Amino acid sequence: MKTDILVIGGGPAGMVCALTARKYYTEKSITLMKDVEEGVVPCGIPYMLSALKDPRDNASGSGPLAKKNISVIIDRAIKIDRAEKVVLTEAGDRYNYEKLVLAVGSSPIVPSIPGIDQEGIFLVKKELPYLLKMVEEMKSLKRVLVVGGGFIGIEFADELSHLEDHQVYLVELLPRLLANSFDPEFSVLAREKLQEEGVTVMTGVEVTEFLGNGRVERVRFSNGEELEVDGVIIGIGARPNVDMAAAADLVLKGQKGIWVDEYLRTIDPDIFAIGDCATKRDFYTRKGISVMLASTATAEARVAGANLFKLKLIRENKGTIAIYSTYVNGLVLGSAGLTGISAEKEGFEIVVGTAEVVDKHPATMPFASPVRVKLIFSRGSGIILGGQVAGGISCGEIINIIGMAIQKRDSLTELETLQMATHPRLTTVPTKYPLVMAALAASGETIL
Repeated sequence: MKTDILVIGGGPAGMVCALTARKYYTEKSITLMKDVEEGVVPCGIPYMLSALKDPRDNASGSGPLAKKNISVIIDRAIKIDRAEKVVLTEAGDRYNYEKLVLAVGSSPIVPSIPGIDQEGIFLVKKELPYLLKMVEEMKSLKRVLVVGGGFIGIEFADELSHLEDHQVYLVELLPRLLANSFDPEFSVLAREKLQEEGVTVMTGVEVTEFLGNGRVERVRFSNGEELEVDGVIIGIGARPNVDMAAAADLVLKGQKGIWVDEYLRTIDPDIFAIGDCATKRDFYTRKGISVMLASTATAEARVAGANLFKLKLIRENKGTIAIYSTYVNGLVLGSAGLTGISAEKEGFEIVVGTAEVVDKHPATMPFASPVRVKLIFSRGSGIILGGQVAGGISCGEIINIIGMAIQKRDSLTELETLQMATHPRLTTVPTKYPLVMAALAASGETIL
């Protein structure tokens, strides 16, 4: 089969890239290949346990592609022949392409822990049938351990705690939760919220063995303690799927992902890579970073899809801004860019501004929530380097404003004079808008 554009991968990156390519190249034939018929929305996986009445509601289909005359193939790509511009598949088919996009994602890290292959232990795979089995089993269990105190881990622990008669444990190797994305004063908020729900949180401890007779019954930790469990969910991160690309010499020495330039082109001008499988460079330091987010993947997909044949969409954001948000027991946490700890580790001389306000006005308005904001600036230039927020639902968009400020390299002064819309039911009082207050605090000013 011959196709002008072949996209391999049916996740958010692959779908958005194919749809974007159709927008810009109406005359081209486009084919999307995916190796699972029933995928899921990655960010919604934890919520299949409790928040969603029907876990199948998190399924991801191919309907939008058919409407745009994009062919969908269910098969697994196994080899790229760059010289012939052909992709070979598990089913024995050959697909000739003019432009190839690798959106093959990532796979969960499987730690080398004795006993990990026993029943009752689940990884966070992006396959609907596998996840449906996990959800069904987890709902019937009583004592569940979640391994990993990053975003996926705390979200699983939060959701499991909502199931009736469940005792939930969370273990994290690092000294605190969310350590790679938040400074300590925000990490402790996540821990407190989980503990309020009855989750037993263990940090600075490693799982050394899963014990059982074919099915997990106990877990042994590095401190010598053991814990009786009925089931385990392992969410300690993911690795980019690069084996096929590496065999085609698209992975450079010393890099974990597929090397790409600013427009997501690999070392082969006719092959692009986007999403989890592609390398990422930090917005400020240009160092390689591990960021695996659907939001980042779809942004890359739009850049790649528009520029497959000609550079139609100029990329101004020439680095990855790691923007995260999560929800734990009514608390929204958001992080963008560098934390205070990571900025100082990189050698930046920083100034920090914090603010604590209420997200409605007056503060006695219904559903009002406290909001805490921390902004990190370069002391010399005043340019924003990062920010963190914690509070009510409004924080989900406040962190996106901070992300935009980082992308545009806004200064402390620009945030001090930020123009915003305010309303008693929607925002804090205009005289104390949190981003403005934090910027003023960073500049040494205090008002009201």
